Amino acid sequence: MALEKAKLTVEREGQSETFSVQFNPSEYNISENVNYAEKTIPGTVGPITQFVSGAAATLSLSLTFDTYDTPASGVRDTGKKIELTQQKAHQPTDVSHLTRRVAALVAIDGSLHRPPTVTFAWGSLSFQGVVTDIKQTFTMFLPSGMPVRARVELTLKSVTDLSTAKRKRPFESPDRTKYRTVHQGEHLWSFAFQEYGDAELWRVIARENGIMDPLELEPGQVIKLPAL
Repeated sequence: MALEKAKLTVEREGQSETFSVQFNPSEYNISENVNYAEKTIPGTVGPITQFVSGAAATLSLSLTFDTYDTPASGVRDTGKKIELTQQKAHQPTDVSHLTRRVAALVAIDGSLHRPPTVTFAWGSLSFQGVVTDIKQTFTMFLPSGMPVRARVELTLKSVTDLSTAKRKRPFESPDRTKYRTVHQGEHLWSFAFQEYGDAELWRVIARENGIMDPLELEPGQVIKLPAL
């Protein structure tokens, strides 16, 4: 089975360009996290941890480039056996001609006014984002000083438009009046957090239900959650 090369697809103004890496990476790292904030609510023993939003996932990987004894395609000739006297030596070239193509992914596109969107695809992985960080390290040189081997470390941050995010994770909209029955241990700020995503909006629920002391809720009590 032929070796599948990892590919980078660059999108600019509705047009895309795809090119293969010279050598597949030996590993890659995907990082994901979410953001939380702490809210101080009167009458509680400590702050309430409140979910704020998800954070962009990041993909980090390192690519190797070599033009000393390998063609720019990264594929050495492994065809039929030939005599040593008939073999042609590969002519080393400047490896920066290859790394420059990757380094350009952080350059601001004149028509987009931002760097282009990039998709890294290899096997089952397809990661779309923008390149936020690139580091080029040249590790081998000819006597003339021409670099012939390099390592490029790059980081991509995922990008998702709002409409796509809503389709993937639809939220229940707090635009209709609802009623909830209070159970043991529940408080107005917990209802506010569950319904509106903000615990501090407990005052809106208290005002709507004529509640003067939020600590005096009784199990079985029905409260109104107004539309915002």
